[in-house]
Amino acid sequence: MIWGGTGLAEFGYTLTSGRVGECWGVSAHKNGCCTVRGGRYDGRRLDELWREEPALFGDHADNAEFPLLVKIIDAQDDLSIQVHPDDAYANVHENGAMGKTECWYVLKAEEGASIIIGHNAKTPEELRAMITEGRFSDLIREIPVKAGDFFQIEPGTVHAIKRGTMLFETQESSDVTYRLYDYDRLQNGVKRPLHIDKSLAVIKVPFVPMHIEPEVRNAEDAVITKYVDCRFYTVYKVEVNGAATIPLSGMFHTASIIEGEGYLDGSLVKKGDHLILSAGYGETRAVGRFTAIVTRV
Repeated sequence: MIWGGTGLAEFGYTLTSGRVGECWGVSAHKNGCCTVRGGRYDGRRLDELWREEPALFGDHADNAEFPLLVKIIDAQDDLSIQVHPDDAYANVHENGAMGKTECWYVLKAEEGASIIIGHNAKTPEELRAMITEGRFSDLIREIPVKAGDFFQIEPGTVHAIKRGTMLFETQESSDVTYRLYDYDRLQNGVKRPLHIDKSLAVIKVPFVPMHIEPEVRNAEDAVITKYVDCRFYTVYKVEVNGAATIPLSGMFHTASIIEGEGYLDGSLVKKGDHLILSAGYGETRAVGRFTAIVTRV
């Protein structure tokens, strides 16, 4: 990515460029499908397992495709000011694709870092005028950000990750993004395309800020923080400092280790690892000192 850097190397990943923007940690999307490492399904693609081994994931009759995508984003420069469509719009205008509801857990933020969430237009007419006149400094709603912050980004929300920020993102399995503004940057000598008409069609006006109230509970030597519970996912942070039994219910869970190392039911896990705990797993015994972002459908 033209805005990426080298920060993802700290997770143990081998980078093939000095401008790597994203690690897709758990993904069955056609633009980047993961494979299983180790065990009885070693080397199998996740999209293949979703189709051929449905018992691993629980009842997903309503989901023809694996519904989640979890990633780590390293923004060494500003991302474009952008917006995502919802499922209904994407299905019609993007060849049946999912829309993109997403959320961010901030892993790192340089001093003075900020992000863009929302806009200041009061009516669709004002929104169109501010965009067509290039009045983005008046349009955007920019807020300070620090490590540990959490944000839910609903479809139709103008947003942008800005330089000096690393975050963990949970989202619907979608790669649909509409750019409003890209700072007139050049990639391979040309400006990246904008999507003004589609953006205007999906941006919600006026913007209504969403307040997140985390729910924190203790489980032996672990602290479990639930950040969001929406129709697409529930996202937790699990901080283990010793030994704890972590309950799991419903469909499958993804777990991404964002700090430290330890064991899940005797298997070593460390920073940068991404796992799927299959449906019906019940509970897992966590031992060590590590932090994970856990997501379930």
